[in-house]
Amino acid sequence: MSKDDLIVVGGGPAGMMAGLLFARAGCSVTVLEKHADFFRDFRGDTVHPSTMEILDQLGMLQRFLQRPHDRLDEARGRIAGREYVLGDLSHLNTPAPFIAMMPQWEFLDFLRDEAAAFPGFKLEMKVGVSSFIQEGERIRGVRLTDGRELGAKLTIAADGRSSLVRQQHVLPVETIGAPMDVFWFKLAKADNPGDALRGSIDTGRMLVLIDRRTYWQAGYILPKGTSEQVKARGTEWMLGELRKGFPDLEFPDGAIASIDDLHLLEVKLDRLTSWCRPGLLAIGDAAHAMSPIGGIGINLAIQDAVAAANVLAGPLAQGKDVDALLHKVQDRRMLPTKVIQAGQKAAQEAIVGRVIGGKPITDAAWQVKLLDRFPLLRRIPGRMIGLGFRRERVTSPNAYA
Repeated sequence: MSKDDLIVVGGGPAGMMAGLLFARAGCSVTVLEKHADFFRDFRGDTVHPSTMEILDQLGMLQRFLQRPHDRLDEARGRIAGREYVLGDLSHLNTPAPFIAMMPQWEFLDFLRDEAAAFPGFKLEMKVGVSSFIQEGERIRGVRLTDGRELGAKLTIAADGRSSLVRQQHVLPVETIGAPMDVFWFKLAKADNPGDALRGSIDTGRMLVLIDRRTYWQAGYILPKGTSEQVKARGTEWMLGELRKGFPDLEFPDGAIASIDDLHLLEVKLDRLTSWCRPGLLAIGDAAHAMSPIGGIGINLAIQDAVAAANVLAGPLAQGKDVDALLHKVQDRRMLPTKVIQAGQKAAQEAIVGRVIGGKPITDAAWQVKLLDRFPLLRRIPGRMIGLGFRRERVTSPNAYA
């Protein structure tokens, strides 16, 4: 059985960044991704300033910004028929004071290309993992769906909210709950300039649009468990909801080709109570499933990967047993996870639950009006959105510097 320093299960943002950083430190790393490529739509697209700070520290930011993206330096929303400015990121003292709206496949392709520069990095696509290899309490590697076994000194689970650590009850989960799900779908785009990101809130209706240049990626928020009822209303009903939500935009007839084009994202809000056991560490959505509120999921996952490498990559590259250090990653990252999830839960209860529950939305809250009226106040949510809580700085070694 082959044996690496590190196996990473899952080639999403957390897994790819972890693979890159550990390989940069001189570890032998294999990242396992079950899909044949990264080209899957309806994933998070917001790369926040906190993530671009990390890329800048690695000397990769300018190459990242050469990839196709749009820049968003303020948060806007349409509430009860009126446009409001809710946050300003342009003042942030950071190398990239804006949100980069980049399709996640572009971001993952970028991380793959950067990681490939390090000799110890290997990415295996179209490789599924069926189980962990256990010896007593210790995880010593993984069994693949093709029958192979791969051993490692450390295994990182970065395989999302449906992670093996959850499916096979390897680590315990605490459920916080979410009242909604989201339909994501492509929407034909008329000849209009659009914006990088638009939102609309009104009585019984919450919508979001991401400008993909040649089409819209649309999100429709619905009460949890009602997907079949919503689908039964048909494409013209959904198109009508979009026209009501964004009356300044033109959506051509037939913009939604089929009701089967609506892809359901089942929203979860939960976290592991323990992120590790001997030989195993969970990070990203595998450790904490986030609501899409705020678009923070990618960026929190990246911060987890940086924290893991800061604590573990140097000792692992030196051949040391890192089991006694694993808890330090959770110790570092649990507080920001709890803070962000508490904010998301509050937003679910105060805003999302009210809207999808059909309560009348006749005006914006007074806090929204204050932000819209006084530009200086917009810096507060701008900082929270852009930089988050307890952002990480790369301190893991570069064995090739």
